[in-house]
Amino acid sequence: MLTVEQALDEILSRVRPLGTERVEVLGALGRILAEPIVSRRVIPPWPNSSMDGYALRADDTREDGVELTVVGRVAAGALPARALRLGEAMRIFTGAPLPDGADAVVPQEDVTAEGDRVRVPARVERGAFVRPVGEDVRAGDVVLEAGHRVGPAEVGLLATLGYARVVVGRRPRVAVLSTGDELADLGREPEGGQVPNTNTYSLMAQVLEAGGEPVNLGVARDDVDAIEGRVRWGMAADVVVSSAGVSVGELDLVREALVRCGAELHLWQVSMRPGKPITFGSLRGRPVFGLPGNPVSAMVTFEVFVRPALLQMAGARALDRPRIRARALAAIANPGPRRGYLRVTLAPEASGWGARLTGDQGSAILRSMVAADGLAVLEGDTRVPAGGALDVIVLRPLEVRAR
Repeated sequence: MLTVEQALDEILSRVRPLGTERVEVLGALGRILAEPIVSRRVIPPWPNSSMDGYALRADDTREDGVELTVVGRVAAGALPARALRLGEAMRIFTGAPLPDGADAVVPQEDVTAEGDRVRVPARVERGAFVRPVGEDVRAGDVVLEAGHRVGPAEVGLLATLGYARVVVGRRPRVAVLSTGDELADLGREPEGGQVPNTNTYSLMAQVLEAGGEPVNLGVARDDVDAIEGRVRWGMAADVVVSSAGVSVGELDLVREALVRCGAELHLWQVSMRPGKPITFGSLRGRPVFGLPGNPVSAMVTFEVFVRPALLQMAGARALDRPRIRARALAAIANPGPRRGYLRVTLAPEASGWGARLTGDQGSAILRSMVAADGLAVLEGDTRVPAGGALDVIVLRPLEVRAR
């Protein structure tokens, strides 16, 4: 069996970016930039006030209790009528440009105003409550690199810089197939020995979360011709992901169906738990994955192998989830020789995070994934005592919960 690292290296060495497309700025949310973003503006373009108050000359406040003459007002979106002279101030509002001659702002709550006079009780330092020119961005700055994933703040920055459209990596189209006579698809009640089709929907959700576009190939019965037909249908997509039928049983027919479609298989079986049986190959230039059938095994192997491949195909630089060191809140064991990916909840502590198993770790217990904040990675035949350190892959943003 390959190690996880060997298997992932094999997969990523055979996966290439798909190309690019230009999209509207809001449509870039969650997408991977395919070119660097260079600022063509200075932000802010002029010094402006960060408070409602009075623009003034700092040198005019060298003595306590100075009174200044108010000679105008500047609202956000307007320009000052003239420059400030010795002994003058100008009423100003947040975001408004400073008049020439002014170099500081005093907040309105710190002064006493009466008519056209304002009394400043204490010295004001030069630059106080002033946002200088280019404080955020200067023209020519590379503000975002190619390979960066666009979030809400990036969308705002792109709009600020005048980018109505940007070039991003194309989303991988991922055909998702479930196999097994025992599966009753969504909308049908299971009969006899059937079970609900879980994997199609959890895997398609993982595709969406990774930035891809899922294509539902439905359920193929345990028949090599039926599976082959569905795989050929999926070859219109960029990636094919199937679940179940990749072990060594009489009805494990996915590998045979892939070969019949012309796939070259590069690996089978990885030393991990859950998820030992996994197939990866190339089919006319597109990656094909055969994942295990148990719901947790399918999700974990997708997380470890398929997600990084999809991100690389979309042009991302960062392929890995964040990892943290957490303190085991109770003993956690990984019996057996294979590396374990154990589902854990995370709880905030004074100096970091504590981790606890979500409960039973059976590969068919989907609720262990529902409850999981992360995957604790333990090498084979390892037991971490309570208080010991764990390496945890973080699956979702950590929130400080009320205690």
